[in-house]
Amino acid sequence: MITLNDYLYSGDTVFKILKKYAHDLQESAVSNQNEVDLIHCRFLMQIMDLLEHNDFLTAQSQKIREFYKYMAKEYPYLSFTFKGRIKSLIRAEAKFNGYVVEYIYDYYEKNGTYPSIEELGGKLNFFRDLIAYRIVISMPKCHVKDKKERENQEIKYLYEIANVLKDFLEERGFTAEPAGGVKKSTSELLREEVRPYYRDYITNVDPDGYRSLHITFFDNSAKCYMEMQLRTKQMDDIAEIGPANHLGYEKKQESERRRRDAIPKGECIYFDEAYERGMQLQQLELKDLDVNMFAAVNNSLINDGCGLYRGRLILPYEHLSRFQNDLID
Repeated sequence: MITLNDYLYSGDTVFKILKKYAHDLQESAVSNQNEVDLIHCRFLMQIMDLLEHNDFLTAQSQKIREFYKYMAKEYPYLSFTFKGRIKSLIRAEAKFNGYVVEYIYDYYEKNGTYPSIEELGGKLNFFRDLIAYRIVISMPKCHVKDKKERENQEIKYLYEIANVLKDFLEERGFTAEPAGGVKKSTSELLREEVRPYYRDYITNVDPDGYRSLHITFFDNSAKCYMEMQLRTKQMDDIAEIGPANHLGYEKKQESERRRRDAIPKGECIYFDEAYERGMQLQQLELKDLDVNMFAAVNNSLINDGCGLYRGRLILPYEHLSRFQNDLID
């Protein structure tokens, strides 16, 4: 079985590693008639296209910047940041294999058998967040001193911004994608006409505490999908450095092991291979990798300038609230 881990000690750049991995995986998939690996190859090629042909990101980020300027005008008392990234190679690979494991496991638990390749392929052809932008807002203490009231104000503004975002970007060449009922919002703060397009992790909080609003757009100029995430600073802290962060592998590993125990080994090659690839990624010692431009003292202290582990940055915009530096009496 070919895995990404086999290519992370070559001293190559992320793009070269991705190219070699996709090439070898495709040859193996054709030889073994492994249709899931062929879908996997197409997924890897999407990432290669983003890394190699990313001139469109300049135009795309300029349109996003127009919404930043709109917010600076409409919400001068809010502090907020705009960030964009292309999903890192390791996280993209982990997500693909995680989808395979999750879907087969859920299907087997429900039906006592395995999904057809058509059903599994349909699940794996809907990656929409390889490019993602995040808006994080905060109401400074100098404006609202009470913590609970400040949190309520931030959530109110977050939904208000969400209500405007869809039409604003559609006027600039994007098309919002319906969420298909996933994490459907029950918040009265979200307008009825935009509700079908948002996945609301605020009214549908994940077990790890993750909260956010997600909406997916198709960029009609660049012919690609991108996701917008809207969070308060508190929500972002939980997602990035709190219990929902990407480094919280221990509980995830326990869950993955339970799935492994539930599926008899050797009965479904697609599950077996995806599970093994996922577990190998979780056990990586980043400090031992040899990737051009990547260095890690340990698994926490990481300098990743190439998009191997952390997403490749597209844009950083920051807006400080008016009077944010004023003293609080």
